[in-house]
Amino acid sequence: MAVILLIAILLWLRPLIEPPEYYLGPGSGQMPLYGLLEILIGKFPFAGIFFSFLLVIYIAFLLINFNTADFFITERTFLPGIIYVLLSGLIPQNQVFNPVLPSSLFLIMAIRKIVNTYKIQGIAFDFFDAGFLISTGSLFYGGMIWFGILILTGIIILRPFNLKEILISLLGFITPWLILFGYYYVSGRDVNMLVTLIRDNLFGQLPAFSFSRINNLALGVFFLVVTMSLLHLVSLINNKKIKARKTFLILIWEFFISLALYFILPSVSGEIFWLTAIAASYFITHYFIFSRNRIVPEVVFSLLCLMVILSQLIAVL
Repeated sequence: MAVILLIAILLWLRPLIEPPEYYLGPGSGQMPLYGLLEILIGKFPFAGIFFSFLLVIYIAFLLINFNTADFFITERTFLPGIIYVLLSGLIPQNQVFNPVLPSSLFLIMAIRKIVNTYKIQGIAFDFFDAGFLISTGSLFYGGMIWFGILILTGIIILRPFNLKEILISLLGFITPWLILFGYYYVSGRDVNMLVTLIRDNLFGQLPAFSFSRINNLALGVFFLVVTMSLLHLVSLINNKKIKARKTFLILIWEFFISLALYFILPSVSGEIFWLTAIAASYFITHYFIFSRNRIVPEVVFSLLCLMVILSQLIAVL
């Protein structure tokens, strides 16, 4: 963990010293829970950046703990956390106070709940928790709502078809929204304004995310590494234990859902990288650990580190 903390400090030192402007969401405002965070700490640039910095470290810890508990990589390693922290510096424009990082916490916890349903006898009520977590995350970042697809995918991959579990997950999914609309109604606040806010965050046009040449190069290297890692994973996935195989399938779905959202929805931009990096960290870890050719992973890892360093240097200059 000391290595993770050191890498995080080095990569986040620039925004911590000179905090950039915090993230502004699409439309006329932010989702309710992120709006509350913005009221509490958004007016203090350093506090917002420090909050994001702590979230990155905590997410790295959760990624490590997930594999340690479920052992789906079949190696207990700090690499998923190290790679996630490393990727946090790949796009310097993302190192801001933003709604996606708190949503990422809820997505990781939801994925763990989904995976926990494997071999549960009877009705798996963890699907209620998963729906509740993803829905709560969407109250920070609207785009999270589309990851509800992951719950249905988990039911199909992990369980025999059971209509009750689908209904339970749907109930968990709508509960935070019922609470939110109930609060607005009881407190006499403008429900129509809330509907407009949600619509803008889900379908509104996000200001264009400006990618520099170094950003494009860094992302190109990232997707090259992820593609190599995915192909390697797919080639070995049938040799894995059933639960490990199903866990990786869910992570693959998480990865491609985040990519699809970026290309399909105008309300989704470069900030989705925080969610893409969750599954990518596991794919890259698996590749580094199990690749028979030790030279290629070392070269690839060095190239990825180089892109992170160059991105950070260009951001300073």
